[in-house]
Amino acid sequence: MPRSPTSTLVQGLAALGESAGATEFAFDTADFDKVRLLLKQHTGIALSEAKRSMVYSRLARRLRATGASTFRAYLDALRSGSPEWEQFVNALTTNLTYFYRESHHFQMLADHFKQRARPGHTQQIWCAAASTGEEVWTIALTAAESFGTLTPPIQIIATDLDTHVLDQARKGVYREDQIAKVPEAQVRRYFVQGPPGTYTVRPELRALVTFRQLNLLDPVWSVRGPFDAIFCRNVLIYFDRATQLKVVSRMAPLMPPDALLFVGHSENFSHGQQAFVLQGKTVYARARQPGAAT
Repeated sequence: MPRSPTSTLVQGLAALGESAGATEFAFDTADFDKVRLLLKQHTGIALSEAKRSMVYSRLARRLRATGASTFRAYLDALRSGSPEWEQFVNALTTNLTYFYRESHHFQMLADHFKQRARPGHTQQIWCAAASTGEEVWTIALTAAESFGTLTPPIQIIATDLDTHVLDQARKGVYREDQIAKVPEAQVRRYFVQGPPGTYTVRPELRALVTFRQLNLLDPVWSVRGPFDAIFCRNVLIYFDRATQLKVVSRMAPLMPPDALLFVGHSENFSHGQQAFVLQGKTVYARARQPGAAT
């Protein structure tokens, strides 16, 4: 999704940038409400009133690009499945992410990999808000470190709502400042230095990952499981409570008992669902018995 769907919402441009174009197009409450409705219906993302300036700044670019003279004309012309619909969704989602974000998750994941290792078993991981790839590749690095090989018995499915960031994630190319949180020894082992100041994830690790576009609100998901772990971090926070619980309940059948669900630091499912038991800070295990969650 998540755009964290990481997939997460855009935090907005600088106030100066927002105000500079504020009079270029009329943007009234009806326009904003229609944007919110369209996004909620098709992605589950619930925009707050505080996002009005962000919406204007982002969509004004699309009006310029399409030649639309008003927000109303632009929104009335939107059609689900059209190229502009994809641009509309991409414009309103963003991907705040970095390598080893919430590092305690990856310490738990490393232990989880080792606990579930057995001959002939390839562990399946779903990264449900892949964003620009930092989370995906951190999972791959953790697997390589855990098993001591560039070809660990791991397969990763990486999905996101935003097609632009998926393309970036698939390439696995990052600037030096973007990999600053990766230990130097891991940079040497798992990245290949490219043009000045850029690093590319090694092809052996890229072979572990399959990228797909996926909307968590789609009636049918293009992932099947069973998954030994699912990362769905910092995207559910933008859904209302009912949608959050619906998504989590759909993930549960894709996971065997004791599989782990990793969520964001502000996402809590201790109440309102029966499928998962809290294991640690923002980490849940698939319950062994129905109704075991508390």
